[in-house]
Amino acid sequence: MNYLPLKGLTVLELSQYLSGPSAGLRLADLGARVIKIERPGGGDACRQLSIKNLWAGESSLLFHTINRNKESFAADLKNPDELAVVKRLIEEADVITHNFRPGVMSKIGLDYASVQEINPRIIYAEITGFGKEGPWKAKPGQDLLLQAMSGLAYASGNVNDDPVPFGIAIADILCGSHLVQGILAALIRRQKRGVGALIEVSLLESLLDFQFEFLTTYYSSRKQPQRSSVNNGNPLLSAPYGIYRAADGFIGIAMVSLQRLATSLHCEALKRFSQEEAFNKRDEIKAILSAHLVSKPSAYWLFQLHKEGIWAMEVMDWKQMKQQPAYKTLDMEQELTLYPGKKIITTRCPIRINGKKLFSSKPAPQLGEHTGKIKKDILLKTP
Repeated sequence: MNYLPLKGLTVLELSQYLSGPSAGLRLADLGARVIKIERPGGGDACRQLSIKNLWAGESSLLFHTINRNKESFAADLKNPDELAVVKRLIEEADVITHNFRPGVMSKIGLDYASVQEINPRIIYAEITGFGKEGPWKAKPGQDLLLQAMSGLAYASGNVNDDPVPFGIAIADILCGSHLVQGILAALIRRQKRGVGALIEVSLLESLLDFQFEFLTTYYSSRKQPQRSSVNNGNPLLSAPYGIYRAADGFIGIAMVSLQRLATSLHCEALKRFSQEEAFNKRDEIKAILSAHLVSKPSAYWLFQLHKEGIWAMEVMDWKQMKQQPAYKTLDMEQELTLYPGKKIITTRCPIRINGKKLFSSKPAPQLGEHTGKIKKDILLKTP
């Protein structure tokens, strides 16, 4: 594993739930030593956040999915003696991450200015829900609530549907990725100039960036993008873009000229529309297409579309996807042994380096599992 680019770097993770730990997961995948600083007795609150009552030992399955390949150091940051030990860790660390509410780290004495005095070269990376300033700064930084407030829930579903949230914690995952980008940029600058940095991201800013196409359109027109009445795929795109029901399932159809699509599907009703009408008459076109496609199985339509080189795919659930040779070729799954007799399968890091896929078999740590060893290492380094 010597090819991992972040090998030799130490990250202290004072983060919980999803956004900060997802950033730590990626840094660990890339070779960094990630040490979770957790409160004794409970640890990262995500340990108790169950998904459909799925547990792996004393921690939730969700905790294991984003905390593999890390170490756990239990410390009560309100205890002066234990805080002093954490400060010794900060002296040796390269990066520190947290996603506490604004002001919490200042009360502890671990705000950026204080940490910089301990280690001027530290990369201090923090996540908030809405930033550290402004009237929303104290609002709860929870993924669904951010989707609601950012307008994102109006991108999915049809025009008469209620707002539709993403089915995943999209704000947390995007924000964690943005934090990693900022950390890596700061590490490169530190290598060149020898200085640390304060990296700040927020869930709201990440979701606004995610919607840059929608928002740029809105800033220009002052009009909210309108979802299709049926088969909405993207409010900014014309027909036929969307997902359609066939006789036995669903297919997704991407961008294609209407005349080409009409010929491929033998749909005479579509031939009367010009390409210039693809957006203005989007709902009418999609309704015609929907009524036409439901008459035959998806395999029939996909054959007709692929024969003409038109971008279309079957809509698959995870069971169907896993059966595909293309999915198996990616080799995205890896097995973790949590403890004797208990194994789980999760995804690997999606990045490849010099052609090598990045796997890590080290499971998420038990609470405080590495406290003794890390303290011993610190004492050995003490003059």
